[in-house]
Amino acid sequence: MTDPSKTARRRTAVAALAVPLLVGGLVAVGAQPAAADDAVGSATLVPIQITGDPAERFSLVILGDGYTAAELPKFREQVDEHLETMWSIEPYKSYRNSFNVYAVEIVSGESGVSCDDSLDSPRRDTPLKMAFWGGCSASSVQRLLTVNNTIARQYANLAPKVDQILALANSDTYGGAGGAYATASGGNALSALISPHEIGHSLGGLQDEYDYYTRGVTTGNYTGGEPSSAHHTKLTVDQMAAQQVKWWRWLGEPSESGGVIGAYEGGMYYSTGVWRPSRHSMMKTLGYQFDQVGREIMTERISSKVPLVPASTPEGTVARDAVLWVETSHPVYHEIDVTWSVNGEAVDLGGNQRNLDLATLDVAAGATVTATIVDNTEFVRDPALRARASMTQTRTWTVGDTTLPEATPSTPEITEATTTDHAAGSSDVLYVETNHPDGRIMDVAWQVDGVTVPNPYAKRNLPLATLGLGAGEHTVTATVTDPEFPDAGSVVQTWTVDAAGPSVEATITAPIASSTAANGEPHYVVNEQFDMKLVATDDRDGALVTEFRLDGDGWHNYYGWPTDKDAPFRFTPTGTNIDDLIYGNLGTGGMSLSPFQEREPGYGTHRVEYRATDAAGNIGEVKAFTVTVLGGDDADPRQVIQADVTGGALSMAVSSTDPVVLEPVVLTGADQSTSGSLHAVRVSDSRGTAAGWNLTGQVSDFTSGTGVILAENLGWTPAASVETGGLPTVDEEAPVVTPGAGVAPGAGLRAPLTLCAAGTGHSAGAFACSGGLELGVPGSTRSGTYTGVLTLTLI
Repeated sequence: MTDPSKTARRRTAVAALAVPLLVGGLVAVGAQPAAADDAVGSATLVPIQITGDPAERFSLVILGDGYTAAELPKFREQVDEHLETMWSIEPYKSYRNSFNVYAVEIVSGESGVSCDDSLDSPRRDTPLKMAFWGGCSASSVQRLLTVNNTIARQYANLAPKVDQILALANSDTYGGAGGAYATASGGNALSALISPHEIGHSLGGLQDEYDYYTRGVTTGNYTGGEPSSAHHTKLTVDQMAAQQVKWWRWLGEPSESGGVIGAYEGGMYYSTGVWRPSRHSMMKTLGYQFDQVGREIMTERISSKVPLVPASTPEGTVARDAVLWVETSHPVYHEIDVTWSVNGEAVDLGGNQRNLDLATLDVAAGATVTATIVDNTEFVRDPALRARASMTQTRTWTVGDTTLPEATPSTPEITEATTTDHAAGSSDVLYVETNHPDGRIMDVAWQVDGVTVPNPYAKRNLPLATLGLGAGEHTVTATVTDPEFPDAGSVVQTWTVDAAGPSVEATITAPIASSTAANGEPHYVVNEQFDMKLVATDDRDGALVTEFRLDGDGWHNYYGWPTDKDAPFRFTPTGTNIDDLIYGNLGTGGMSLSPFQEREPGYGTHRVEYRATDAAGNIGEVKAFTVTVLGGDDADPRQVIQADVTGGALSMAVSSTDPVVLEPVVLTGADQSTSGSLHAVRVSDSRGTAAGWNLTGQVSDFTSGTGVILAENLGWTPAASVETGGLPTVDEEAPVVTPGAGVAPGAGLRAPLTLCAAGTGHSAGAFACSGGLELGVPGSTRSGTYTGVLTLTLI
């Protein structure tokens, strides 16, 4: 992406030998107006991500409500933010290929939804009838955002298949709901995190781990029996381990959402008497990942919605020389394991092959051939979950006593492949599926940037993580051919691979002091609190997801601040109470918690790490800083003084609008020259970036009506100086300007040449650029008054 502060801005000067500057402007092109015939209630289906046959994918349909025709681009932008956030969270990230995603753009006659944000707020007539307060009910809670299920289903049915509906409201107010008709507000700072949480309910069957029902109010002790919820219990850690129940397989492991897997009191809307696996986790605190317990459940539930083996050689009796094959589902970062056996004895094929050529084996008629297909993801440890058909299947055939007829040509086909609607990431497993002609295996040749990747097993998968791709963009191709009939043609699939992760920069407000540690990490000293602003950038388009973690705790989404997505995140010793939830707590109990939870203030030194994920799933470099928070008797008496300095523009101005008149020339028949001085040009670089600039000049031919003096006959001797005042600056930021090289008549300004320039880091300030002019007049020149146009360009 281009930094606007570094975008070249052209300024032109036109002169009669040297003439007044005409300053050009920038033209802003706005969004196209909505079409006049956009009828209220009309809808458009927009495929967002299509990874395969709808019958073999989990279909997520996202609806918008309260978006007028002019606001539909806003809806699409919010859809992208929601999806990129979801794809940054496991197991959605690893099983992204299991989802087809569609957006339904619905035109609303009114902007916004009902009862936002109070019961006194307007009731709006929107297509989906979305409303806060559980449909504007005083007996509900504000954050319960409802939708008319019947109408939502009618719009969602525009998609070829519907497994999950998510309705986004045109609102910045926090809210949502779970179920088959999940809802979320589209524009709240936390809204993109509501969707994966609510789908955790509707798809995963996960329970809320809140230790309250009404925020800020304890709900007392749970007194019921052992919860049916797989991630809640009344048992202690020792009891779970001894009885080998609930999440005992994960006990003691560092939690993906912070701390270690154990037993933390509170959950299912009770403050005490029931325990959850992790301090945080997405089902308790928006911003964190699923912990391993929730992730395991979600992995199996997502897998259950997609065929593990969508196609295979039909089971039954097969020819002795048949080629048996299976096709599997395709997680983003790992391969499904396929093993083969004959009469119970393993066949060692190597390469995790999807094909078994019986002609290469001495298999007798009546033998039983079995393919076992298993998703051995590390996300699942429970053997009972692994044994389900969502994660383990077999296919069985009996070898007959017949052979295949003589082979005939078959046109190569790619029947399915990794989607190309976004760039692949550097750790993705790319795949193609092909047609399956009798008796042979189609060849698949892989190339990366034109270089062939060895593929001795004709594998349909290419794990990019094994190739050690360098940072940057790469092109990968898969070419499918028929090995027995090379003249039958070929078919090629091409992908763009983004192997460069995003970067992120952190800004800490108002430190009393700062320094750099021996490991290169910044260290700051603050009184009582500090704000952190994270800004991620990437070299490709697409939403970026930024995360941070405090003192090695779980990675937490950086969404700005709960009340303002553009505001920095604030850390204080005991956190900040917003709508009866605590955010940014440096003290005991974790960064996010309920206000009634006791905690000790978190003065002292803390370490914050941060990173970003791009639209291809690449995670950028992890950076970090430390900060010492002082307070009470230890507060530092120094005061912080701040001043905001705002950048301006890169511009130039000429000291005079009069033409430059050179000395007259009396023709003698010999070559001569005439001279003068260029009007001084003042260059002002107030962008505040010191990104560098260059001022060039180019002249036209000189004409008089009777003759022409060619442009290359104008030479010059540039001069330049700094005009910025005498206030002291650090050497690294001092303004420096360099005049361009002089050029003599005959080799002059037909092409652009530099008058003066300032390099990166030293270009800020004001500068004067001028110079002497010398025009060569050939002895054959016709008499007359010659005029040329000198154009100055500042970039």
